[in-house]
Order: sequence, then C-alpha cells, then structure tokens
Amino acid sequence: MPEISNIRNFCIIAHVDHGKTTLSDRLLEHTKTVELRQMKDQLLDAMDLEREKGITIKSHPVSMNYTAQDGNTYLLNLIDTPGHVDFSYEVSRSLASCEGACLLIDASQGVEAQTVANATLALQQDLTIIPVINKIDLPSAHPEEAKRQVEDVLAIPADEAILASGKSGLGITDILEAVVKNVPAPKWADYPAPRALIFDSKFDTYKGVITYVRVFSGSFKPGDQIQLMATGAKSQIKEVGIFSPKMKAADALEPGMVGYVVTNIRDVSEVKIGDTLTHANAAAKEPVPGFKEVRPMVFSGIYPLDTSEYEKLKAGLAKLAINDAALTYTAESSVALGFGFRCGFLGLLHMEIIQERLRREYDLDIISTYPSVIYKVYTHGGKLSKIDNPSLMPPAAEIEKMEEPTVRAHIHVPSTSIGDMLTLIQEKRGICDHIDTIDDQRVMLSCVLPLNEILVDFNDRLKSITRGYGSMDYEFGDYVESDLVKLDILVNGDPVDAFSSIVHTTKAESNGRRLCERLKELLPRQLFKIAIQAAVGGKIIARETLGSVGKDVLAKCYGGDITRKRKLLDKQKEGKKRMKEIGKVSIPQEAFIKILKNEK
Repeated sequence: MPEISNIRNFCIIAHVDHGKTTLSDRLLEHTKTVELRQMKDQLLDAMDLEREKGITIKSHPVSMNYTAQDGNTYLLNLIDTPGHVDFSYEVSRSLASCEGACLLIDASQGVEAQTVANATLALQQDLTIIPVINKIDLPSAHPEEAKRQVEDVLAIPADEAILASGKSGLGITDILEAVVKNVPAPKWADYPAPRALIFDSKFDTYKGVITYVRVFSGSFKPGDQIQLMATGAKSQIKEVGIFSPKMKAADALEPGMVGYVVTNIRDVSEVKIGDTLTHANAAAKEPVPGFKEVRPMVFSGIYPLDTSEYEKLKAGLAKLAINDAALTYTAESSVALGFGFRCGFLGLLHMEIIQERLRREYDLDIISTYPSVIYKVYTHGGKLSKIDNPSLMPPAAEIEKMEEPTVRAHIHVPSTSIGDMLTLIQEKRGICDHIDTIDDQRVMLSCVLPLNEILVDFNDRLKSITRGYGSMDYEFGDYVESDLVKLDILVNGDPVDAFSSIVHTTKAESNGRRLCERLKELLPRQLFKIAIQAAVGGKIIARETLGSVGKDVLAKCYGGDITRKRKLLDKQKEGKKRMKEIGKVSIPQEAFIKILKNEK
C-alpha cells in the first residue's frame, strides 16, 4: 500500500466537448495503466450511449501509478466527470472526493459557460485548480487568448496554465508533474473513526449493490461490519478493490484511496449516493461534508406501452435510481395511458438519457408525457400546494395566485448574435440583467428565465442562432408570481388528461390551437362530426372539427320521388344526432404517442 503522502486524488472538469475523456485516455497510456493493445478511444466511457453521443454521462474513476521526476512513485486517483449542465450533480460529488481539479479549456473556444460554473464549484470545495489549455495543435487554436481569458474571467494566474493536446499527447508529463507538486495529499486522514464517501454506485445482478467510495480515514476490508450513516443500513463487506480501469480486487482500502466496496445489500433504496460509509462497531459521529440532496427540476410521466410491463418498468427505474442519484420517481395513473411513474430529472438531456437507458438496458417500450416543472399554487384559504402534474391543479375559482420556478442563466454568445439572442430571451419571457464583454468577439449575457420556457427547444434555438458557438449554464433561481392557467383539450366534450398542461396566459391560445390542429390530423374519423377544443377554465379558446365518415344511405334507393330520398337522409341525420349524444370517442394509442413525441 502506498504512503498517504504519495497519494493524489484529482478530477478533470470542463465545458462539454473540451476533451476531458481524450485527455484521460492519454494519461492512462502515459502511466501504462492500460496496455496499448487494450487501448481504445473514450476508454472510460463505458456506456454505448456515451460513445454514440460523444459525451460523458457518468463519472468514471481510475487508479494510476506514476513515477515522478523526484524519483517517488505516486498513486493517482483520477475521476473523469461529465461536462453537460444536466449532470452538474455528478461533478459536485466527484469534487467532494478530490483535493485537486484539472480545469480544461479548449484553445479554439476559450472560456465557456460551463467552464466558469465548474471552476466556481471547485473553488467552493476549496480544491487546487490546475488550468490546462487543451487542443493547442488545432489550426484554429488561440492559446494566448485562452490564457488571457483564464486570468480575466476565472481570476487564475495565466502563467500557471499548462499547454497540452489530448489528441497528440503534448504536455501530458507537465500535467502529471503539476498534479504531484500542486495537489495536496489526502485530507481528514487523522479523523478518529473510519469514514468513506459514496460518490457513485451500481447494481450488479450477482453481487448486489456495488458502491464506489473515496476513503477519508480508517481502512475497509472484506469481513468488516459497515453502516450507512444516512439510512442506518448495516451490512458486511464481501469484497473491496480499485479501478485500473476495470475492477481489480484488493486486500483493503486505506485512507486516501478510491475504490469499490461490494456489500450484501440487495435493497437498492438503502444506498444513497453522497452518503458516508463507516464501521458499525466504531461509527463516526458526523458524515463527510459536501453532500447535498439533489433537486429534480423537470418532471415527466413515463408509462409502459404494454400495461403488463409495469412491474418490469418499476424494477428498471429502481436499478437506474441507484446508479443515478438525480432520478426520482413516484407511481401515478392516467385515464389514457394506464399505470406508470412520475419521474423527476435534472434537465431535458438527463430525461432523454434515462429514457434511452430504460429502452436499451431493460428492454422496455415506453412513452413519456410532456415535461413540466413544479408550480406553487396558493388557494384562497391560504393553503400552499406544490404541483408538478396539471391533473392535480385545483379549480381556477379557488386559486389566489400561482408562482413558477425561474433559472439564472449565463449565456456565452458571439458578439454578432446579441440581437437575435435578446429576441429569443424576450420570446421566452426572460429578462436580461446585464451584458459582459469577454473579448472583442464574445459576450456573456446574464438573464432570468422561467424554467418552463427553456425546457423544450431553448438550447436547440441557442445553437442555431449562434451557429454552434453559443453555450449556456444555469442554476436554479427563485419562484416568481406569474399569470398561469391550466389548458385542457376536449374531444367530443370530454377532457383528455394526457394532453393537459399548465401554460402562461399569453401562450394558451397558440398552444391550444396547435394541439387541436395536430389532433385533427391524427384522430381517426367517426360516423359523426367530432369537436376538438382547447379550453381554459370554462372558456373555449380554440376549436377544430373532425368531419364524419360519409355513409351513402341513398345507394339502395333507385329512382322514385325525391321525398323517398329526403326520408332516408332525415333518418340518417337523426341517427347521427343521437350517436353524437351517446357516442364515445376512443383515442388510439398511436395518436398519444405521436403527439407526445411531437412527430410531424
């Protein structure tokens, strides 16, 4: 086992697509942790989804041995982190497990929104930051400009920045030497009781729950009785080990080390990510600081297409929740879609990834409802309700006021796109506080936006306006009073709960008209005319009429007087009138799926 003074724990943080995973590949090659014949691009990205999308979704730990220029051999524990704003909780847990962070900046892009956010997170955790200017071998690279931005925007001395290239391997030795020299040895090792922080976990069919831990004090070895401080669950350790980068069993995990602990816990709800692991017979008094409860920001209903797969969906969500602390779910039912779950996500990308993982890893056919956020509803009796589902909203007459969540967004855009960007912010009911100039080509807009407005297409529109050069980071803001209404869709006079939504008064009519037109295209025609209406309270604000299927009642009437034809037509008219009064319109599953997926 290495001396604690020769252990360094660090992570790589950066804006999305600035080269974190590629740099990790080079570090693994340089330290000979992975043999060249086993090496492949994006080695730490284990999920198919990560490799396809070219993004990191989960934090990935790995232990490397490095002989420094001072002659000592150091154990370097690296955690590769995601860059997208939706996975910032993954980043915050990784930072709590480290003493230092390599902050990557793309030499051609410069400091971007998420770079600032991640640097702030690292400084709050009191980490040593090593700035690295990556991709310096690109033709469009401006390393000197990137250095200046490091000093101006992040307030980190520019001469500390290391010039490197994750692709060609330039500057890799400089980074490793900087980690050894600048990152302090593991902290809190002298705490009297054993403590380890659970920064990730996963469920294995054969081994049960496997927790990924950073040991702060004491040692953990097979046979030890352990306890989880948040849930109080007790268990026995079956196996411990390190990542190199695959799991490799070890005799014990000593202070400062990063590794995994296999317990005989089978109930996935007993393990919380961010919890502290301690010995059952010599328990620690207080947990490792830095853990915070995660708050989902976007909610959506997930339902199985085949109702018999409800239990399978429930088991799949339970296993995903242990691997992803930000996912929350509760059971709910819908008249149209049957039994399913109301799930909470950190953002839209997070929601998309979870749905894709359910389809691939658990072989489930699912449908999701329109995403929504949590609204605060105050009724006349002074009662406060938190509502994430339109069907739970009280009648309009009882509501005194409603508040919606906002986000404080920092948007980096080229100077040429300011006008279009401000128009988009205004369209989404946002307010731009101030504009900071980063350099002669880029500006940063600080604005407050309603969370509901940025859910669906804001990021796509931002990218198209700025031709891909814009970036956004946001944090949860305050609740503000807003003029919100519940929009109902009625088919033949009956409300359809799956299409209900909570919208701002100014958007109600356009949203209602769009949904009515869409339903008119998708619904099968009946023997009578069907009214498709959008309503707010009792007021109809949009309507489309779906024509009836024509039945030729005159086909059997040949020749004769016009009165014979009139008699048959009047009889048909009466029949249609009666059918319209008692007839039920059943909306086919495909119509729900197409509308909810918004397929054209």
